Amino acid sequence: MTLASEEGRYAATAPDDTAPEGTVLGDTTLDDTASRDLLADTASQDIGIAKPSTAVAQQMTKAAWIALAAVYVLWGSTYLGIRYAIESIPPLSSAALRFILAGLILGGFLAIRRGPSVLRVTRGQLASAALIGLLLLLGGNGFVVLSEQYIPVGTSALLVASVPLWIVVFRALTKDRPNARTLVGVLIGFAGLVVLMRPGGGGAHNYLLGVSLVLIASVSWAFGSVASKAWLTPPKDVFVASAYQMVFGGIGCAVAAALHGEHFHPGAVTGTSAWATLYLVAAGSLVAFCSYVWLLKNAPISTVATYAYVNPVVAVALGAVFLNESITLAVVVGGLIVVLGVAVVIATERR
Repeated sequence: MTLASEEGRYAATAPDDTAPEGTVLGDTTLDDTASRDLLADTASQDIGIAKPSTAVAQQMTKAAWIALAAVYVLWGSTYLGIRYAIESIPPLSSAALRFILAGLILGGFLAIRRGPSVLRVTRGQLASAALIGLLLLLGGNGFVVLSEQYIPVGTSALLVASVPLWIVVFRALTKDRPNARTLVGVLIGFAGLVVLMRPGGGGAHNYLLGVSLVLIASVSWAFGSVASKAWLTPPKDVFVASAYQMVFGGIGCAVAAALHGEHFHPGAVTGTSAWATLYLVAAGSLVAFCSYVWLLKNAPISTVATYAYVNPVVAVALGAVFLNESITLAVVVGGLIVVLGVAVVIATERR
């Protein structure tokens, strides 16, 4: 999913992105403030739940606009990148390669920049990072990758945009009841999902199977996002936590690929798939991710969260231009309804 998301994603970057995690809660349930923070921090996909800065009058600088543009374009383009990557690399194997490489690169960079001790974590933190990585990157991104065998990349991105709605649903597990306006937003968003689920809505083979895979991915991403805040204790450093999550998530994808019967033959990989995989590692899981985390500390969170609306638009446009995907009335109407529902939820939770 980078659900930036990650992803957001409502920083839940989407199941398509790699989710940062840095805030540890001592309580076993989310109080109202904490749950609002979760929704603000996870405004989707390739990634995220990092805690935004508490600075009050943050302004968008030139650097901030450049970073936001990177998040808009790079995370939105990861759906297209996935389609090209799985051209000659089995889906789950592709995800495994992407996240293991990204995690090792990020971990290596941190060790060189700050010293090897930065990667030292407790067993509990390591276990939490592993579980979050499996929920977000195997359950989340892995199923998105599988779905792109059956549905257009634009439809996949629009369905991933529903992650904030599922997060609201899972808040009930933390004894936090969303208010009436939030529930209205959720109902609006789910109505959009019903429209998008119409067979043939994207003209792809096994359309309902693809839609089901993305919905499973969105639910897994949302549950992992809530669990990471409410019950788990990952490493406090957002980059260290993400490095471990990517490695464990990638290993999970590799195991799932073997169980799924995938056979990865390096000699059969085309140049297009190879470059697409490298792009997903560098642009989606590293550059866009670092830009996103930097934005959380240096830009208004309400502005940063707009990527939850822009990423699907970018994905739909790129799918139409490069893959000749048709933009049907069902996709337009369903997508607009989902985005409207997400907008209502985000606006309400920020009040």
